[in-house]
Amino acid sequence: MAGGPTSDLAPGAVVKVSSAGAAGCVADLVTFPLDTAKVRLQVQGESKALPKGQKAKYRGVFGTIITIVRTEGPRNLYNGLLAGLHRQMCFASVRIGLYDTMKQLYAHRSENPGLGTRLLAGSTTGAMAVAFAQPTDVVKVRFQAQIHQPENGGVKRYSSTTDAYRTIARDEGLRGLWKGCLLNITRNAIVNCSELVTYDIIKEQILKNKLMTDNMPCHFTAAFAAGFCTTVVASPVDVVKTRFMNSVPGQYGGAVNCGLTMLLKEGPSAFYKGFMPSFLRLGSWNIVMFVSYEQIQRAVVRFQRS
Repeated sequence: MAGGPTSDLAPGAVVKVSSAGAAGCVADLVTFPLDTAKVRLQVQGESKALPKGQKAKYRGVFGTIITIVRTEGPRNLYNGLLAGLHRQMCFASVRIGLYDTMKQLYAHRSENPGLGTRLLAGSTTGAMAVAFAQPTDVVKVRFQAQIHQPENGGVKRYSSTTDAYRTIARDEGLRGLWKGCLLNITRNAIVNCSELVTYDIIKEQILKNKLMTDNMPCHFTAAFAAGFCTTVVASPVDVVKTRFMNSVPGQYGGAVNCGLTMLLKEGPSAFYKGFMPSFLRLGSWNIVMFVSYEQIQRAVVRFQRS
């Protein structure tokens, strides 16, 4: 990223990749309940429209969290956490850890890469990460969306993370594990460009204009801005992605059909369902991840050179 550690502590690609994966896991551990609330709000209403006069089960971020805790127990806020951690180790390590390497490659080692170069680097690492991590994302979304109410005799769709991988592969084939892959590539190209490029540019400008030093307050400010920009740009694709990956075989004819069905049945506002939990989650996730990422890679480099 722009600025980065001082030259005598410049991290290599391996350090960046491992630090990004670890930072992604830390961020997921902190923000996972918000992500679960976001998924529940996004899939609400996909099977059938609510009868007239009936209130939605989930209302708002914290209302959704409270409802899940009250009806299913607090453990269900972390449904799919293991798959989420699998995802971050594969996903964040590639899309974030390789961003600087790709940026330097496209810029031919130039010290001042342009906006187009940064966008291209973000799109490339985002697409590469999806190719590695798509099965973990499918399993994570399925776990977060499933509702289990023992008192009503409800049965979980999957009993464990391993069972989810096995069941999806058996019932839907290997294609089921890569369900929504093209949609996710689109989504993550947008997310990566919004998130990493925004963080990169804002951090660079803060340091260039000497508003802050290259430390936690600078990282916090740039990460918060990146989270907001990403939520605004990526929410529509994210909602369609969640609906499509959580759907049973044959429910939608494809990602485009899923989006059109949402538009016709629920209106344009459906594409921004769960916006507040998305922002709270992405904002807090970006803050925790980028601050952790900057600190972890510096700590690793200092340890290596001590």
